[in-house]
This record gives sequence, structure tokens and C-alpha cells, in this order.
Amino acid sequence: MTTITVIPGDGIGPEVTYQGTETLEALGLDLDIDVLDHVNAETYLQTRTALSDDDFARVRASASTLLGAVGDARVDIDYARQVLLRLRIELDLFVNYRPARLFHDRLSPLRQPEHRPIDCVVVRENTEGLYSQAGGVLRSGTEHETALDVDINTFHGVSRILDFAFSIATRSVCMVDKSNAVRHGGQLWQRCFQEISSRHPELEITHEYVDAAAMKLVADPTRFDVIVANNSYGDILSDLAAELAGGLGTSASANINGATGFGLFEPVHGTAPDIAGQGIANPIGSILSAALLIERLGYTAEAQAVRNAVNVAIEAGQVTRDLGGQLSTKDAGAAIRAHL
Repeated sequence: MTTITVIPGDGIGPEVTYQGTETLEALGLDLDIDVLDHVNAETYLQTRTALSDDDFARVRASASTLLGAVGDARVDIDYARQVLLRLRIELDLFVNYRPARLFHDRLSPLRQPEHRPIDCVVVRENTEGLYSQAGGVLRSGTEHETALDVDINTFHGVSRILDFAFSIATRSVCMVDKSNAVRHGGQLWQRCFQEISSRHPELEITHEYVDAAAMKLVADPTRFDVIVANNSYGDILSDLAAELAGGLGTSASANINGATGFGLFEPVHGTAPDIAGQGIANPIGSILSAALLIERLGYTAEAQAVRNAVNVAIEAGQVTRDLGGQLSTKDAGAAIRAHL
């Protein structure tokens, strides 16, 4: 039996994660689900520990982890960082994998979406860049305060994220940077991209500056198959792609160690404190994240069955209010499972 860990977290995290785990159980897979329901802001307020060493060991010992959402207005940002960044950095989850596919024309914010259905993956470098927390502040609190955030790019980090992007592409790879303005990191990305792309003559290879990529993603998302970018650009483009595919409520993601295969799978909508506890959160992002998880574990047919069930439920309007339906979180999850 394969053990997976589950961290429901905060806000709407427990509500949507329950629908994800219920969907996994409905598939009858040989999985042991280890729920860490005490890893949340409530525990942090009591103990000042965000993720204990024992809980981290349980995560590390599992095959993969399904996460709900982390964050709470009652605690500082360090709480979420101690959970998410510890998992990403110590488990070396250097790939952020964000698929974006339009399930139904009515969900698209684009005019004439039937001619521009998005179906691509944004691959984001997840451990370096501007989010590496390298930097500092000089003369804090004075009129001469100076803040520095350092954009870290290494040959190791850049080459391995590009290798992963090429390994999953079926049609094309577009590398996005701002090398015309950000020279030093840009040159490293360009050099690695040219070297790795030369080993893949079967794929269409393109390059875009990030501002142009954002415009072209809106104008014609069908041109993209795999987009690969650094941490900050990938963060922005993946949210844009998610909105073009129907909104963050349907968006799944995976944080993957491409060498060990371990993954942390999570919807990208966050804790949504304004609707937490109301039973109206969209569970699709969590359910599709669970599908990504089992797909990485080798359950390819079962993962596709979940996606097909989501398609049918959306087509039938059996969805939550954010997608134009009237169902609760619980009923929307049940509707999907009824179509498995």
C-alpha cells in the first residue's frame, strides 16, 4: 500500500481537500491516506511551530502530499513560509507544474473562446529567482532605506527546469525571460535554452520576452504547448493562464522533485477567507490536484477518469456559484464522483 500525506491547512483548504480525498477513495486505489489536520494556523498560534520535524518526517516518508491552502490573517507571513518554503526547499521541489485547459467555452473570459481554447502547461522554476529570499534592507525606517531582493539563477537550477520542460512537451516549448533588460540571468537562461533545445529537433522552439508572452497568451493561447520561465515570471503567467482556462477555482498544480519523483500537489486558489466555512468553495482545483498526484504515482487511467468526470459535471452545470452553478462544495464534489 502506498502512503500519501494530506495537509488540509487553513481557510477553505479543509473543505476542498476533503472532496479531493473522497474522490481518491471513490477510485478504490491502494492508498493509505495520512491526514495531518493539525498543521494549520490554529496550531501555530498555540505552539509557534508551523511544521514540526515529526510532521515533516511524515511528509518526507510518504510518496506524495496533497495540500489544501496555507495562510491566516491572524498570523504573520512567516507561518506560511515555514510550511510552504520548508517543503519546497528541503524536498527540493524545483518544478512548479501548472496545467491550464479550458473545460467549457462559457468559462472563458475571451471573446469567441471556441476559436482560442487554452490547453498548455506553465513550468516554473520553483527554488531560485526573486523568491529565494536573498537580499536585505539597509537603513531601515529612514528616508534612505534601501531594500534589495536578489534574483538568483544558477546553471544547475536553470538547466534542470529546462530539461523537465522539454521532457513533457509534445508539440513545442516556449522559453520566457526578459534577457533584453535583465542581462546576467538572462544570458544564462539563453545559453542553457539554446544548448538543451538543440537536443530536441522534434519540437518547435520559441522564445518570448515576458511582456510579449502575456499579450500573446491572451491573443492566441492555442499557440502554446509548454511555457517555461523563472520563478516570478512563471508565477504571473501561470495565474494568467488559469484565468483564461476558467479561473483559479479550477486550477491544479504540482510542485515536483524531478529526480526523486516526490510531489506536493495543491489547488492554487489560496485560503479564500471571505468564503471559508460557507460550503460554497469550488472543489475542482483540489480534485484535479489529486488527479495529478495519482497520475504521478502511475494511476494514469484513473487520473483521466477524474478529469472526464469533471468535464461531464461542468458540461451539465453541476458546479459551484463561481462557475455559474448553484451547488455547494460538498454537492459539487459528489456530482463529480457520480460521473466516475
